[in-house]
Amino acid sequence: MDWRDTGILLTSRTHGETSAIIEVFTPEHGRHAGVVRGGVSRKIAPHLQPGAQLDVTWRARLEDHIGTFTIEPQRSRAAAAMGDRLSLAGLNAVVALLAFALPEREPHPPLYARTEALLDLLGQTDIWPLAYLRWEVALLEEMGFGLDLGACAVTGGNDQLIYVSPRTGRAVSASAAGEWADRLLPLPQCLLGIGPAPDHEIVQALTTTGHFLHHHLAPQLRGMPLPPARAALIDRIERGAAGLRGHLPCPGDPR
Repeated sequence: MDWRDTGILLTSRTHGETSAIIEVFTPEHGRHAGVVRGGVSRKIAPHLQPGAQLDVTWRARLEDHIGTFTIEPQRSRAAAAMGDRLSLAGLNAVVALLAFALPEREPHPPLYARTEALLDLLGQTDIWPLAYLRWEVALLEEMGFGLDLGACAVTGGNDQLIYVSPRTGRAVSASAAGEWADRLLPLPQCLLGIGPAPDHEIVQALTTTGHFLHHHLAPQLRGMPLPPARAALIDRIERGAAGLRGHLPCPGDPR
């Protein structure tokens, strides 16, 4: 058994004395694991960084075996990610959520394309938080928990849509919420694709998407908690809203 594909590196861990086990997200073969012989060597290890784009060839005697990967680096995203704290937190959140959410060996070509496009925006801190939010909405949809925000779940209208039902993921208007308003999730305009998207509004929107990741997706994964990397990203975006985002410190910088 063998195949060749391109992939985004999600995880890498040492296996034995000289090898590594990696997980890659590929368009045709989904999240797939395999052993890289010599993966801890000076020649190969620098290419096994989260987010790296790899050309991978997988081989195994039987399809259900873990198999081995032969890799050829296509491009690294380490430089873009290490340029500032937001980019680093964003990269960590994306690969952690994919490793968390994706079923093994199940292809998701549209999500792969969106992920590749998102990671190629690393370093563009003015547009990245909104791009990440839209990616997270797409992740939910791809996993079967898409939000329905086009019209009010109660009235069918599309005026004053400011809430989301935590049970159904459907929009609710201000007039229809009534006494249930304090039990509903916020629906900021950036989730509707309307107007500018300041960082504080994106954080509010991520509170809503996070509810569905935690209460709808995670239970399907035996109740596993969401990766801490996602919370670290939200914290970094909040700091951006407060004007504290900053760049990674130089050696000797006490930050």
